[in-house]
Amino acid sequence: MIDPPTGDVPQVVDNGEELVGLAARIGHEFSDLDLLHQAVSHRSWCAEHGGPPSNERLEFLGDSVLGLVVTAHTYARYPDLSESELSRLRAAVVSASTLADVAGELDLGRALLLGKGEAATGGREKTSILADTLEAVIGAIYIDGGWRPASRLVLGLLGDRIDDASSGPGDRDYKSQLQELVARQGAEPPAYRLDEAGPDHRKTFEADVFVEGEVLGRGSGTTKKSAEQAAARAALTELRPTRRVGSGKDGYRGRDR
Repeated sequence: MIDPPTGDVPQVVDNGEELVGLAARIGHEFSDLDLLHQAVSHRSWCAEHGGPPSNERLEFLGDSVLGLVVTAHTYARYPDLSESELSRLRAAVVSASTLADVAGELDLGRALLLGKGEAATGGREKTSILADTLEAVIGAIYIDGGWRPASRLVLGLLGDRIDDASSGPGDRDYKSQLQELVARQGAEPPAYRLDEAGPDHRKTFEADVFVEGEVLGRGSGTTKKSAEQAAARAALTELRPTRRVGSGKDGYRGRDR
C-alpha cells in the first residue's frame, strides 16, 4: 500500500470556528485541521495573503480519489453494466454540477477563504469553485486518514446519487417497473407521498407508495428520487410473485376492464 502524500500545509488557521463546523458536517475528525484550512483556501485568497498554499494540489489529489472510489463502487455494485454504461454513470456522479450540489448541502461556501473580488462576485455560490473545493476536501481527508475515511465520505455523500443515476430504462428503474406492473393488473398508477427530516445540509426523505389507496411500499434516501425508488422496490417485492393489486392479503384482483 502506498502511503498518502504529504500536503503543503499552512501553519496558521484563520477561520477555526468555521472549519470545526465544516468538519462536523462532513463527519470526519481531523488529526490536522490545517489540512482542511488548505482545502478551503482559494487561490484568490492566497494571492492576497502572501502566497500560502492554495487548495489546487489537494483538488488534484481529491479528483483522483473521488474517481477511484466511484469507479470501484459502481464496478462492484452493478455487474451487469457495460464499460460504456459505467463510464456514463461515473461521469454523471462526478460532474461539477453534482459536486456543487453536494457542497451546497454541506454549506461548504460558508467556510471558503476567498479573495475580496471573488467573494464580491458570488464566489461562494459558483459551481466550479464549490466542486473544486469539495474535491480538495476529499484530498485532505485522504491525506489525514487514508483510503477508508475518504471512501466513506464519498459514498456517504454520493451513494444515493449513484443509485439515482443508475436508474434508467433498465432493471433498476423500480418506479417504471411498478407502474407497468399495476397497469397490467388494471389498477390506477402508483402515487407517492414524501416526508423530509433533518437539517438542510443533511436531509433525509421517507417515501410511501400507494396503489388504489393501499400503502404497498416504504423507502428512504437522501434525495427524493432515491426514496421513491426505494419505496417502489419494496412495493415490487410485496407484489411479486403472489399478490395482485387491490386484493389485500389474499391477492390483488384490480379493476375489471
